[in-house]
Amino acid sequence: MLVLLGDSTAVGIGDLVPGGWRGFGPILSSAYSDNGYRNYAVSGARLADVRRTQLPQALRDRPSAAVVIAGVNDTLRSDFSVRRMHEDLDHVCRELTAAGVSVVTVRFHDQGRVFKLPGRLRRVLKDRIDEYNRVVDVVVARHGIRCVDLHTMPGAYELETWAVDRLHPSERGHRMLARAFAAELTALGHRFDEVSLECSGGRELTVWHHMAWLMLKGIPWLFKRGADLIPLLWADDESADTIGPVPGEVLPADTGRI
Repeated sequence: MLVLLGDSTAVGIGDLVPGGWRGFGPILSSAYSDNGYRNYAVSGARLADVRRTQLPQALRDRPSAAVVIAGVNDTLRSDFSVRRMHEDLDHVCRELTAAGVSVVTVRFHDQGRVFKLPGRLRRVLKDRIDEYNRVVDVVVARHGIRCVDLHTMPGAYELETWAVDRLHPSERGHRMLARAFAAELTALGHRFDEVSLECSGGRELTVWHHMAWLMLKGIPWLFKRGADLIPLLWADDESADTIGPVPGEVLPADTGRI
């Protein structure tokens, strides 16, 4: 069985089809030779939510493979703590691997290159993404799991890869994720059919969709999140909450930083 744990990207937001959100999960599971698929992801979930709620549910299914994609919501909050993120991600991956589950997670891209933000805010958020990617490197090396680097994924910064909100993948973006996850799980011994990148069934976007979303959704979202985001404009350049290298372990090359 394949299980998904995470936030709105794992829910499938961005890939709208008749009946609701699809996303990379159903696309990936349809190419998987094993039977069974469960998606425990919740829009807005943080790593602590994955640890406390989604992980116990997933473990009860006794899955053979799991995709874990979360952390962005943590980087957007005023109580951001890289140490807590490390503890939560490490716990999730440790419990899954201890149960014999093949795990794939992600390193995140520079979201400011896709979703246009004021310069200072973009730099602060990029620094947070870099810190979290460093956590991912540590956890991946410690538990021997696989990882998809979104920054180096071909086409990651092309507009058609992203939904109208530029925060979630489009149908093409979700198909790219499904193909990348299938490749990593194949390397762990699972069997997958080829995942097609040809779009079918998803909503096509126009310039008007992008403009309408910016006015009706994007700007109101920024105001709504102002309590968390505005203080970042005056945040110190040096974070007081960092995580050092794990003793006895060598970090992989940090290809996610520019």
